[in-house]
Amino acid sequence: MAVSTARYLVAVTACVSGVAHTYMAAERLEKLCQQEKWHIKIETQGALGTENRLTEAEISRADVVLLITDIELAGIERFSHCRYVQSGINAFLREPQRVMSAARKLLTAPQHTHIILE
Repeated sequence: MAVSTARYLVAVTACVSGVAHTYMAAERLEKLCQQEKWHIKIETQGALGTENRLTEAEISRADVVLLITDIELAGIERFSHCRYVQSGINAFLREPQRVMSAARKLLTAPQHTHIILE
């Protein structure tokens, strides 16, 4: 019986204005995860408020959490027990592979491991 290597990620994207970059980052994440054959659910915190809100079950199930934000996230404490990568939106849009590389490293790290990319 084959062992499943499918990975499940959750992410939150949020930018200062809550418009273009929030959704650009979400779209980029979806495409990158598709290439990696990873499943992802993305919560956006934008001008329309919180959309596609992550549930506690989804957060608990996640192998890695990606926090792609230029502002203080609403509900960030939900992720303190998770492995997560945190990056600014502009840095992510310029160098998305940096975030994806950090996410790959976290797959084998203990829970509560946090990588903050400057």
